[in-house]
Parts: sequence; C-alpha cells; structure tokens
Amino acid sequence: MIFLIDHNLERHALILSGNLSNQGWLDFLTTRFVTLEDLALSVESSDRVIWRFAQSNQMILLTANRRMKGKDSLEQVLREENLPTSFPVVTIGDANRFLSDSGYREQCVNRLLEIMLYLENYMGVGRLFIP
Repeated sequence: MIFLIDHNLERHALILSGNLSNQGWLDFLTTRFVTLEDLALSVESSDRVIWRFAQSNQMILLTANRRMKGKDSLEQVLREENLPTSFPVVTIGDANRFLSDSGYREQCVNRLLEIMLYLENYMGVGRLFIP
C-alpha cells in the first residue's frame, strides 16, 4: 500500500511510519509513504491533478488541508470523479494536535491501520477523517 503524502504532512508521515514499524505492522504490511517531491509533483498542483495521480497509481492520498471550494478543490473532484473503485482520501482531522498529543496520535495510527487492513471496505467512500 502506498500513501501519497501531502506537502504539509511529511513530518506526520515519518511519525506514522515509525509508529507502525515500532508496533511490528510494517513487518507484514507492505507500506510506503511517498511525498509529492519524491514523485516530482509540484506542491502548486491542483487537488484534481494530485487526486488523479493518486488514483492512477493506486495510492491513498494523506492530507490535512486540501481546499474545500473551487472547481478543482478536493471536495469538487470527489463529487465529480469518485467511483466505487476509487482509493480513499485520508484526512488527519487536526494535524497540529497529531504532533503534540500522543493519545490523539495513537488514535490516528489505529484508525489508519484499520483502513489499511480493511481497505476493500473503504474503496469508493471518498474522504475519511482520522481519528
């Protein structure tokens, strides 16, 4: 499973990866966290471009603050293009709290793990907020 990490969540992804690794999950769940930069995608790319890229490469987009308004906003893209076979977008509800509150962070990790283990149940749902 590949997570495409939004430009403002790189630190969060390192923490998520570390927590999953420390719990032993990465020993049997093939998981990669890749950044926009890793894939030569501009941070200025529209939500539509990033979502389409994630979908065409079977990635889960991990974000915190994609735009809610406009013709290329993530919400509009999901309304127009989301299919039953589309990978979900996972949104950390409070990215700052994730960094400062270990209990909240643990809830996010557990919810992400649930999504990873039961991905087929989340295909086509559009956006999932964690925790």
